[in-house]
Amino acid sequence: MSVRESGFFEAGTVSEAAEERNAAEVELVSGLLKSEARAWRTFRERYDRLIHRCIAKVVRRFSRIVSDDDVQEIYSNVYVLLLANDMVKLRSWSPALGSRLSTWLGMITIHAAYDYLRQRRREPKKEDLSFAFDLASNLPDPYETAALAQRANITARTLEAFSERDRTFATLYFGEGMTPDEIAERMNISVKTVYTKKHKIQARLESVLAAEAQAA
Repeated sequence: MSVRESGFFEAGTVSEAAEERNAAEVELVSGLLKSEARAWRTFRERYDRLIHRCIAKVVRRFSRIVSDDDVQEIYSNVYVLLLANDMVKLRSWSPALGSRLSTWLGMITIHAAYDYLRQRRREPKKEDLSFAFDLASNLPDPYETAALAQRANITARTLEAFSERDRTFATLYFGEGMTPDEIAERMNISVKTVYTKKHKIQARLESVLAAEAQAA
């Protein structure tokens, strides 16, 4: 086999591998959009570690003022962001965008972390997001517990039970990342009410998750 022929073979192999990877990611996202429990389990096994690492990358410079509760809240915000408004954010991903699902998810997580810090009136300087390309991992998250096993599906069901106004609030706050001031103006409520409603919604989600974990 000539060097040129060998080069064609290697290029073809890489292309085939990329196509197989894209097909697998498209199949996984399709399952997520159908709320298939197996797809969400696979998603967590493949990407929870990535999500945690991306969050840690952003908040590590603020270790004195960012608590474990803040990290957990950012983590929850990522899932709410993916699930809000009929999973419109998740539906926006496509291999045609030119990035892997892991890279796209890494950037979503990073932006969610910065949005959270801005909402806490911290204004960190954004870093280069290119490192997200190197964070993909197929290893299960070692910190995953039984309480998180069905977190995504439970969150989705809970959001469906919200009133239309609360779903609108969740979409604006978690889905579109609007600031409390913007939400207050859009919904004609006070900024204090925005924070109160946000904490009530998160408390409701955590209560449902805790109840499901005890029943499991």
